[in-house]
Amino acid sequence: MDDQNKNLILATALSFLVILVWFILFPPPTAPVEQTPVEQLATLPQAPQAEIAAQTAAPLTQAAPRVKIDTPELAGSISLIGGRIDDLSLKSYRETLDPQSDLVRLFTPTGQDSAYYALYGYAPAGDLAADAVPGPNTQWTLSQGVQLTPTSPVTLTWDNGAGLQFTRVISVDEKFMFQITQRVENVGAVPARMQPYGLVARHGEPNTQKIWVLHEGLVQMSDGKLQETKYKDMPDAEPMDLDGLPSEVIEVTDNGWIGFTDKYWMSALIPTPGSAFTAVSKYVPRADVYQTETRMPVVTVQPGEASTVTTLLFTGAKEWETIRAYENDGISGFVDSIDWGWFFFLTKPIFHILHWLNGVIGNMGLAIIGLTLLLKALLFPLAYKSYVSMARMKELQPEMEALKERAGDDKQKLQMEMMKLYKEKKINPAAGCLPILPQIPIFFSLYKVIFVTIELRHAPFFGWIRDLSAPDPSSFFNLFGLFPWAVPDAGSMLATIFIGVLPILLGISMWLQQKLNPAPTDATQAMIFAWMPWVFMFMLGNFASGLVIYWISNNMITFSQQYLIMRSHGHKPNVFGNIRASVGRKKPAEK
Repeated sequence: MDDQNKNLILATALSFLVILVWFILFPPPTAPVEQTPVEQLATLPQAPQAEIAAQTAAPLTQAAPRVKIDTPELAGSISLIGGRIDDLSLKSYRETLDPQSDLVRLFTPTGQDSAYYALYGYAPAGDLAADAVPGPNTQWTLSQGVQLTPTSPVTLTWDNGAGLQFTRVISVDEKFMFQITQRVENVGAVPARMQPYGLVARHGEPNTQKIWVLHEGLVQMSDGKLQETKYKDMPDAEPMDLDGLPSEVIEVTDNGWIGFTDKYWMSALIPTPGSAFTAVSKYVPRADVYQTETRMPVVTVQPGEASTVTTLLFTGAKEWETIRAYENDGISGFVDSIDWGWFFFLTKPIFHILHWLNGVIGNMGLAIIGLTLLLKALLFPLAYKSYVSMARMKELQPEMEALKERAGDDKQKLQMEMMKLYKEKKINPAAGCLPILPQIPIFFSLYKVIFVTIELRHAPFFGWIRDLSAPDPSSFFNLFGLFPWAVPDAGSMLATIFIGVLPILLGISMWLQQKLNPAPTDATQAMIFAWMPWVFMFMLGNFASGLVIYWISNNMITFSQQYLIMRSHGHKPNVFGNIRASVGRKKPAEK
């Protein structure tokens, strides 16, 4: 077998190995498992540092009056019990492709399954009594505003009846950022010490995809340092809280934020950039509550004086443009809330280019094809060197055959003569493998981008491809829609066997690329070579459609490049002849 075929087989085998390892480490996500509702507890005392009174608030919040939230992106309400932001849905995002499906719901009040909300208040300090400050179950009064919109903030008030008057002003922008201004005025006769706080609480561990390539759980930025902790690891924090709960406490001196992130959604507490605060994350086992807190410095409010603190709350979709705009406005490292992964130095620029192309073209699938063209153009010098080397090796075939005849069975002599010939002709026999090496991290990075960025979620291509982040929904099982029965469930064994149109096109593109060269003369190698495209076809059948489109585009561009370069060096690939040779039957030997 000539060295050109050896290099091609080696490159293909390397690709196969990479995809196999990737398939084992990062299998397609399975459907989430239904979880039972959080156990309802009778009591949960308030801890000194703003520990939430979780389940006891459920009857109160369900019966409490509410203030409507209505923005271009958000719909929901604020409970006047505790002033909780606990009912929030995203207007631009639905659970499925069905336009009639439910809106994605981010926040849910206590008393309902998977309660999830934000709460603000004060923790007493010094000699101040616990009931002298507003807490989780305080009944606030709506004193200004009718509903919360980007142009109309709402004001809540509460008077403790002992000389302290509290005011909370809540505003929201056109996207997903709330601003909460807390003010306390001391109209009494004695100083009052207290600590403003904000918290986000999540009852029970949410349904996550539980795939290693994706982080879901606690995410925080502390003075430029990003920290990610999965839900299952939060109870393992050191017991550092005043009430003995396992907690992690980080003193942030300048800039930071903390919250919970899902694959596409996030809720984050953000103190005013430039201000110091204490970031706390904890798990409350007796109520099965995951909690993040931002505790501002303790303030002493003298009689006749007032104290004001302003913080931000992000609750919404992790849209790259939106997140980046907030970062540009001063929220340090906010774009890193998107899970860029280990190859962030590739995933960030790849997504940036992909997003730009989508804005220009208006179709994310075509943007992926455009990105493939740009990447192939960037790697063209390396590919050109490789294909030229392969073409020149093809020119050496007569000399190589002569060397084999002279060397006979002396393999050592043949190897030495071949290396001498390569050196004289200035040919690198390993050059044929070079183009595949940069493709490995690019493939991984693009997989990451397609998997984690919300811009690919429910992004259509053409025809039946309506979600580039999901596998091809067509299936050979019902002959691609010609028969009336449903296709197999995604991730099932039947779905792996009865693949769709895109994976089949992928197999054909790989097979066609092989036909630029004759099949290896060795029967075993020829068989492996022949089966490789179809193995890849089934392995990538359940990958995201966007990734399969990239792979098909990459194969076809590679085919065109190699064909043209080989022709420019006097070697015209006999593609149709090689196809006929691979599918034709061998004539029986003459007797």
